[in-house]
Amino acid sequence: MSKAYVASALPRQPGISGWVALLPPRRPHPAPEGNITADVVVIGAGFAGLAAARKLSQLDPKLSVAVLEAGIVGEGPAGRNSGFIIDLPHEVSAESLGGDSAAHSRRDIFKNRTAIALAQGMAEEHGWGREVFDPCGRHTIAKGPAGDRHLVAYAEQLKELGEVHALLDAKQTAELTGVTTFSSALFTPGTAMIQPADFVRRFADALKPPVRVFEQSPVQRITPSGAGWKVESGRGAVTAARVLLAVNGHAQSFGLLKRRLMHVFTYASLTRAFEPRLLGGNRQWAATPALPMGTTLRRIVTSEGDRMLVRSRYSFNPTNTVSDAAVVRAGRLHDARLASRFPMLRGLGMEYRWAGAMALTWNSVPVVQEVEPGLWLAAGCNGVGATNATANGIVVAERSLGVMSELGRNFELSAAPGPVPPEPIATLGGKLSLAFKEWRAGDE
Repeated sequence: MSKAYVASALPRQPGISGWVALLPPRRPHPAPEGNITADVVVIGAGFAGLAAARKLSQLDPKLSVAVLEAGIVGEGPAGRNSGFIIDLPHEVSAESLGGDSAAHSRRDIFKNRTAIALAQGMAEEHGWGREVFDPCGRHTIAKGPAGDRHLVAYAEQLKELGEVHALLDAKQTAELTGVTTFSSALFTPGTAMIQPADFVRRFADALKPPVRVFEQSPVQRITPSGAGWKVESGRGAVTAARVLLAVNGHAQSFGLLKRRLMHVFTYASLTRAFEPRLLGGNRQWAATPALPMGTTLRRIVTSEGDRMLVRSRYSFNPTNTVSDAAVVRAGRLHDARLASRFPMLRGLGMEYRWAGAMALTWNSVPVVQEVEPGLWLAAGCNGVGATNATANGIVVAERSLGVMSELGRNFELSAAPGPVPPEPIATLGGKLSLAFKEWRAGDE
């Protein structure tokens, strides 16, 4: 017999996302009032939930879909990342693409490009500019010999896979970044860069009836109702035959995926605006680090001047929350990384600092499953939220309607999420693992 799923906590968003702060104040869609019905309820208006709603409407334009977002669209984890929708594996290492894993890598690349295609389709259909969605590719950047070796090895693996890429030497990297701090870089053309908060806002607003978006609508209970489910939120409730829970790690607040998810937060800071003449090089570029767990950088152009985004530091947080003090501590590292890479910006100061939640599975596999008849779950972004969550949303929408695509078949090849060790082993191991990986990345 089906049971009720009751939320034990609501999502909390630490710090002020600079992406949101750069946008005009949002007028949110109203929350539901009274009892309404729909064919499908999607819980969560992040990358997964919005992709699911889009895919549902593509598969059956007559489906009535209600999307419930706990807060304001763009202010959750989707509006807190660095804005990379990547097509190639995120962690740059020779092992990630070598030997027998080539077939797995090709499936992974296909998944990523399917996600990008959905996002690009929305951007092109609605005429969003490059300040919102820019298929410009990305750089992966090195700051020393260890990073250089990784980039060369990774380039060799990309060559074996037939993937277009270009290695940049120190001089070319300096022409890109405006500084001589970095030693090399690798360019790959398939990544799309987004202003993540603006992108998900526009995405939500572009969904057409019979898809409806409700904001400031935290779901408190999901209970059986006839042949379907009743989703309760504040003064309203939506009854539907299918419910797609697309809230990543927050799924555990409903008692789901016990000991199957690890909660990790990453941290970012955004500088105050500066005069473009202070820093040479290209005015708009983005780079992930050559070594996993290093520092991600992104230079962006705003109406007030240029800004630099710095993302570094990871923390293991089994409660799925972090303190404001943790954001401040990470910010000190960001200040040091900015100053060491861009001496001319030393003392500029950060205007915004924030943290964003990720949910990882023990064996880095996505979770798309039917918990009970009509109740579906999409979780496990595994650290590449914009890409993986979008793909998860596509597949959960397809499966809920009985559709099996090539992407869905690839998901079926994944193993089930492995169990996370019991506490306190999980927390101790998680923190030690992150600390070791950050130590190994050094100043990359």
